[in-house]
Amino acid sequence: MNTLKKTLALVATLAMAATALASCGGSESSSTSEPAAKSDTAAETPADTEEGSEEKPETSEESTGEIDASVKTGGDTFTVAAWNADDVPYLIAQWKGLDYDTVVDDLSDGKVDGINCIVFGVGGGQASERYDQLFNDGTDLDVYFCEADWALKYINDDSKTLALSKLGLGDSDFANIYKYTDEIGKDSNGVRKGVSWQAAAGGFAYRADLAEEYLEVKSPEEMQEKVSDWGKFVEAAKTVADKSGGKTALADTVGGLWQAFACGRTQPWVKDEALVIDDFCKDFADTAKELWDCGGVTKNTQWSDEWTAAGTTDNCMGYFVSTWGFGGFFLDAAGGEGGPAYGKWAVCQGPQAFFWGGTWMVVNPATDNGEEARDFILSATSNEDQLSAFAKAKPEYVNNTKVMDDLIAADTVFNEKISGNFKDGQNYFAELASNAKSINFNGLITPYDATVKGDFINAVTDEYLKGGKSWDDTLVTFKKKIAEDIPTLTIE
Repeated sequence: MNTLKKTLALVATLAMAATALASCGGSESSSTSEPAAKSDTAAETPADTEEGSEEKPETSEESTGEIDASVKTGGDTFTVAAWNADDVPYLIAQWKGLDYDTVVDDLSDGKVDGINCIVFGVGGGQASERYDQLFNDGTDLDVYFCEADWALKYINDDSKTLALSKLGLGDSDFANIYKYTDEIGKDSNGVRKGVSWQAAAGGFAYRADLAEEYLEVKSPEEMQEKVSDWGKFVEAAKTVADKSGGKTALADTVGGLWQAFACGRTQPWVKDEALVIDDFCKDFADTAKELWDCGGVTKNTQWSDEWTAAGTTDNCMGYFVSTWGFGGFFLDAAGGEGGPAYGKWAVCQGPQAFFWGGTWMVVNPATDNGEEARDFILSATSNEDQLSAFAKAKPEYVNNTKVMDDLIAADTVFNEKISGNFKDGQNYFAELASNAKSINFNGLITPYDATVKGDFINAVTDEYLKGGKSWDDTLVTFKKKIAEDIPTLTIE
């Protein structure tokens, strides 16, 4: 059975449990598998949660290796929950020395002694509702997984997440993780509650043959010069559109632009319980409009069939891609291995250092398996030998600067199929390493981000780009939607 079939088998088996949970009073989420824009609303954040608008305080947490007396140990079953089977089974296999080829089936069949893996079979944005149901029902739960956009809902709630220091884990255990991932994993008081095994830094992947034809560039370095900031990106897009007779767009979607552009924000979206609308908002809208009007970005919707299909023709020259996307939607955009655009791509850093997605491991304070929780987290996020093996086997851009620097310096081929999609077998992870180190979100993360970002991009797309409305009218629509979704905020 291939990996896809195994994953589907596990999802099918365990989704029934998730359905049963939902039927016990949980409402079905309207979210889809799209990251960011469709996640849980901030209105569900506990009322006493701080919005994190100030820089998180610098804290020092000593690694003791000793589990706090308040944390229970010795439970019969170690339960891990996540929304899909893309990662958890393989992290468990890495931890326990199990067979990658059979671990999905073995977990779904209950053949892994002492471990229960709950997979909901939903999009990441829907997982929050399922977790809430688990907590409401008092279901056994030790470790669960949160997406960046709604992680603070749990990380800022001491009844839902345990300080990792309670497991004896501290700074020295996570000395080499990428800074932005550490910021997302800390609560508003700077206490580390979550940690990720992956760094989801992004870059701009483009058709090398079209870049040479329309922009006269022959290397990723030359391409980077053409798109190193948003002004240059727009000019390059206009050149491509002009020389191709309007056939080829430089960028995949407005949603893709937003994934990258949003990481350049220098103020939090919410400060002192008030919505912050600054020059950044207009800058993005105007950048998107220039690209929209000149044909520099496709009119496709992210996650649609048309989105990836455009890459198999000459209609779309580039995609904003994160580390996890190279073997997923981006490979689909080439038509898969042997497809019409396969092997014709290259990647550069792009106009903005950004990340897209990522998942954080957190621990239920009610865990009765503190030792297993600690060991699982150390295996996935701290043990450099296991991280290196996981990076190559999965493959994964792991959350450890030393491991990734060493693997990149050794010109590691992380996956032949994915690498084969790049001209001359370019080391695609190498281009993202500096972006991963450049991202700084300290003081910029708030519990409202998923809702605000989603409402903003929807208003810009529907009103400013498609509707041809004025900026003032676009802001009116945006503010009205925020007032509906987060009525507690002050909106001027």
